[in-house]
Amino acid sequence: MEQSISSALVLEIEQALSCVAEIRAARIVSSDEGLIQEIHVLADPSKSPKQLVRDIESTIMAQFGIAIDHKKISIAQLGRESMPKDEPAPGPARARIHSVHTDVMGVRAVATVLLELEGEVYTGTSEGPASTTGRDRLVGQATLNAVDAYASGSFGFALEDVAIITLGRERVAVSCVILVTPLGEQALAGTALVRQSENDSLVRATLDAINRRLGFLTTA
Repeated sequence: MEQSISSALVLEIEQALSCVAEIRAARIVSSDEGLIQEIHVLADPSKSPKQLVRDIESTIMAQFGIAIDHKKISIAQLGRESMPKDEPAPGPARARIHSVHTDVMGVRAVATVLLELEGEVYTGTSEGPASTTGRDRLVGQATLNAVDAYASGSFGFALEDVAIITLGRERVAVSCVILVTPLGEQALAGTALVRQSENDSLVRATLDAINRRLGFLTTA
C-alpha cells in the first residue's frame, strides 16, 4: 500500500534530492490524497539516468523510509555545455579499500578502516556504542577519518548517516556525507550493493559519495 505524505514532507524530500551531487532541481507531484505520483529531476550529465534513478530511490528510502516506484521518476539532463568551464579536471586521487576491521569490547566497539590513496595507506578509526546501527556509523566515520588523514585538514567530511536498506531483491548500503570547505557545505550521497561483507559495502558507499570530489579538492 502506498504511503500518504504531507505537503511539508514533499518539500523536505525535494530539498533532500536537491542535495544529491548531480541534481540541480527536483519537483514532486502528489495527489490530493498525498500520494507521490511523479518525481521530476533536472540533473547534470555526469551520471547515467539509470544510476540517478537508483540514487533517488536510495535517498528517499534512507532518509524518509518511503519506497518509490522507479517508473514515477523522470530525469531531464542538461547539456554538457552547462557544466562549469572553470572547474578543474579531477585529479588522480581515488580512495580504495585496503582493509576493514571492527572489534567489540563489551558495550563499546572500534572500527578501523585502511584506505589506499595515491599509493599510500591511511588509517581511520572510530569508537562508540556497540549497537548494530552504532557499529555501522563507526565504519562510515572511520572511512571519513582515513580520508581526513590523507587530506591533512584542508577540507572535511561529516557523516550524516549510513544504513543497509532493501531495494527490490537487493540489499544496498547507503551513505550520506556533508562536505565542509571554507566556501560552505554540500551534501553528498553514495550507494553500494551488499555482496559479502556489510562493512565493506558501507565503506564503498561512503567512498562512492566522496570519491568523485577528491580529485577536485586535491588539485592544486
